[in-house]
Amino acid sequence: MATSKDARSSAPHAADIHDVIRVHGARVNNLKDVSIEIPKRRLTVFTGVSGSGKTSLVFNTIAAESQRLINETYSAFVQGFMPTLSRPEVDVLDGLTTAIIVDQQKLGADPRSTVGTATDANAMLRILFSRLGKPHIGPPGAYAFNVPSVRASGAITVERGAKKAVKATFNRTGGMCTRCEGRGTVSDIDLTQLYDDSKSLAEGAFTIPGWKSDSFWTVRVYAESGLLDPHKPIRKFTKKEMQDFLHREPTKVKVEGVNLTYEGLIPKIQKSFLSKDKEALQPHIRAFVERAVTFTTCPECDGTRLSEGARSSKIKRINIAEACAMQTSDLADWVRGRDDSSVAPLLTALGQTLDSFVEIGLGYLSLDRPTGTLSGGEAQRVKMIRHLGSSLTDVTYVFDEPTAGLHPHDIQRMNRLLLRLRDKGNTVLVVEHKPETIAIADHVVDLGPGAGTAGGTVCFEGSVEGLRAGDTVTGRHFDDRATLKEAPRKPSGALEVRGADANNLRGVDVDIPLGVLAVVTGVAGSGKSSLIHGSVSGLDGVVSIDQGAIRGSRRSNPATYTGLLDPIRKAFAKANDVKPALFSANSEGACPGCNGVGVVYTDLAMMAGVATVCEECEGKRFLASVLEYRLGGRDISEVLAMSVTEAEEFFGAGEAHTPAAHRVLGRLADVGLGYLSLGQPLTTLSGGERQRLKLATHMGEKGGVYVLDEPTTGLHLADVEQLLGLLDRLVDSGKSVIVIEHHQAVMAHADWIIDLGPGAGHDGGSLVFEGTPADLVEDRSTLTGEHLAAYVGA
Repeated sequence: MATSKDARSSAPHAADIHDVIRVHGARVNNLKDVSIEIPKRRLTVFTGVSGSGKTSLVFNTIAAESQRLINETYSAFVQGFMPTLSRPEVDVLDGLTTAIIVDQQKLGADPRSTVGTATDANAMLRILFSRLGKPHIGPPGAYAFNVPSVRASGAITVERGAKKAVKATFNRTGGMCTRCEGRGTVSDIDLTQLYDDSKSLAEGAFTIPGWKSDSFWTVRVYAESGLLDPHKPIRKFTKKEMQDFLHREPTKVKVEGVNLTYEGLIPKIQKSFLSKDKEALQPHIRAFVERAVTFTTCPECDGTRLSEGARSSKIKRINIAEACAMQTSDLADWVRGRDDSSVAPLLTALGQTLDSFVEIGLGYLSLDRPTGTLSGGEAQRVKMIRHLGSSLTDVTYVFDEPTAGLHPHDIQRMNRLLLRLRDKGNTVLVVEHKPETIAIADHVVDLGPGAGTAGGTVCFEGSVEGLRAGDTVTGRHFDDRATLKEAPRKPSGALEVRGADANNLRGVDVDIPLGVLAVVTGVAGSGKSSLIHGSVSGLDGVVSIDQGAIRGSRRSNPATYTGLLDPIRKAFAKANDVKPALFSANSEGACPGCNGVGVVYTDLAMMAGVATVCEECEGKRFLASVLEYRLGGRDISEVLAMSVTEAEEFFGAGEAHTPAAHRVLGRLADVGLGYLSLGQPLTTLSGGERQRLKLATHMGEKGGVYVLDEPTTGLHLADVEQLLGLLDRLVDSGKSVIVIEHHQAVMAHADWIIDLGPGAGHDGGSLVFEGTPADLVEDRSTLTGEHLAAYVGA
């Protein structure tokens, strides 16, 4: 009996055969019928040149379908409040588990969103102060800068037997500063930037972007409200008229029989422009806000966002504002120093969260740091914090370049965290370019061979050793190492920085050489961005290309973003003797059936919307009459379908010769975007493609000094070579290039290195080395020196 029982138990269980995620026939974006099997409970790294289809496969196919299936388990009512996801274009997708996506999308940039609110550390800290703070001022909400104090009194009707009115009062104590409403800054508006007071409303006095004289909702509601004389110059308004014009409370008025709300100009401007994150505004609106509004630290709360009551309650002489302003590594030590048994579980949980900051390399952040100021890499690691202590297993974690913005010293720490998640029994999928992270993979999927239409196929699938030996672009470049320059360029001058003390900098004095390739490096949080963006970026003649996201809808494309479409439209208009506006899909030339989008969207409430190609224009976006106009034998839709390389040749000679367009196309080809089509929506571009598109746009600006912030983010090993060539060409053409960078290849290729540190946060902020890369390798006195020496094999 025992023998037969043992024989039965050795047979594999039916549940154990589901050990792979199987993808068959994936066709999202540029994927060409991709079919692969990904092992579960292993670390799989997806590699390939930028634009080869990694994001399309991992995020837009596997992770998107997992999320869609989970959303379908909720009721139709709940699904109505959730984002609608359509099924990816794929024949078979099985073996999926719950996907947790940790991408580089910036966290909400609302002025009241901070690192503490994004990670729940603030919530725990508020509970701690509500229990132990002296004097006691109220529940946790009394310490929250997002909660206003509320008071109400009046009669309420109690229905208990006979109805009777009872007098009642209601109080809620919040922690919000009443002056700045929890933002930490107050704004002062320059009225001369809003209107010309020598003109009347009828004469178009407003100088606010987008306020057109015929607009019902803005200009006409003031001119025709009956509260103001539209024909009187604003400077001649009476005191009452000026009060109504600038400060009147919302009032119902009728304009041409339509009920509208009239509101004073200042509160209207505050709601329209100042309640939004400045960085999220369109460039011309942001320029207006910077011109018209000055932001200063709130004098009442001194920038802490908190009411006087919240600041008065302390634990061991520390109030909650001072706790949130501490570096998280210091705050973790402070929390460990509290030993009150009544809140022991809370202290343990808060201590673990704060330790996670340190473990993930963010110990230099403070909880009151606004989330809008975090880089993409920092935002991704902040999102990781809530998953590090999770008890969940058999989950699929999906990471988008988790090493972005990390110094080689910090990459080792990140690798350990990825392996720890895997060892808990989770499937870890990572899109990555850094060889240090690819090297720890259990399984590698290499996509390519090229980018865009030249990519979208699986070139290699297997072990890291197999990738090294394989004849793919990644395999051939896997062990590439840039060499130190034998004869670095000599500086032609220097930018003098004296006493730089922004953020954690400690009065740094440094001469940044001009006429060379200068690299500023150091561990994450050492003060690199504070030094360069705080002391160099705003100077005359300096073109700064930061990591800010490209904002654009599905109507935006490389041609509109770079300004390339303007000379193309003018060339078409001149050749056909018609208006340039006809050749814009956002203006007069737009197909009326789809409004120039090319597809018609049908909203199906809680189910995924359906996008169908417009039947009128067949996806070409333009009126049929516009497509009859030609330039060099091509219509405007055919030109937008061209690749950059093809268009560069087309506009370079012959009937279509257009020097202005050819210059822009040359810059796009220089940054390695020759394969992109001119009309491809920006929403379909990868992170690396967007950054290079931004670089190409700024290359046309006049300036002698270029500042680049981690230009290798999202770049494949092979693309880094091309970037180094581009940086060399910029310097050889007489420009000075300053690069904030962690990539050892860029450091090795530099003419001069400025190294900040030695650590992060208050352990950094000092100049620890300046000199040539060869001197840094020989010196080896800093973390950067050690890692660069290992990289070049010295």
